[in-house]
Amino acid sequence: MSDWPAPAKLNLFLHVLARRPDGYHDLQTVFQLIDLCDVISITVRTDGLIERPQAAPIAHEEDLVVRAARALQAATGTSLGATLQVTKRIPVGAGLGGGSSDAATTLVALNALWGCGISQAGLCDLGLALGSDVPVFIQGRSAWAEGRGERLQPLELPEKTYIVIYPGRAVATRDVFQSTELTRNSPLITMRDFFASAGRNDCEPVVRRLEPEVGAALDWLGHFAPARLTGTGSCIFAACASIAAAEALAARVPDRWTSFVARGVNESPLCACVRAHAAA
Repeated sequence: MSDWPAPAKLNLFLHVLARRPDGYHDLQTVFQLIDLCDVISITVRTDGLIERPQAAPIAHEEDLVVRAARALQAATGTSLGATLQVTKRIPVGAGLGGGSSDAATTLVALNALWGCGISQAGLCDLGLALGSDVPVFIQGRSAWAEGRGERLQPLELPEKTYIVIYPGRAVATRDVFQSTELTRNSPLITMRDFFASAGRNDCEPVVRRLEPEVGAALDWLGHFAPARLTGTGSCIFAACASIAAAEALAARVPDRWTSFVARGVNESPLCACVRAHAAA
């Protein structure tokens, strides 16, 4: 068995530009990878079976990890299989990309373990069919993103320390993007605009209405630092001056919420695992 990390992400801003004919939305965002990670433990099988024991009670057809493994299997025709176990540290429905990252790590790890030899671009094509956020985790770099979030340009960002608060609510991305209250007319901005003004999250007003507890957390954290929603929520975050400052603020978070202190990273820890496997 081998262990492979699946990091979370923050959206440092998220602008919704327009609804697309395919039902998705054109976006602009910056994905900041952070060092909060799930772990995918993989045992390669020779019988071709894909299984995930001790999984949450959902059908395999809905399990992104199982779907990712089966997609790679179908694309390559490999006779190998895998037993997959997921250690969850990233909250579900929190806007941190946990499910997408788990799927991405499964694709990247099995591509290495099965010796498939699929390029990163090929893996991104497979991943995009699973979710719009999957390609950024396959690429393994913090990035400027456009389109559905799949047109990526790696960015070197200041590796700040963040406090992340999970208000104990799961927000369905579909509900946010189907809301008639969501604005869909943000103008295009440049990277220079982002670095000058930091942008905003267009989903925040909708999420505040859908989940008032998220709004309460945003208001609480906003007393101490500029607070922002990540993705479609429900997690919120703020940059802190140091680890000590983040930990001190985390100690003040009301007991009804969960908090994390996380460091921004420009390269996913998954990249180091791939390099180590290749060198072994």
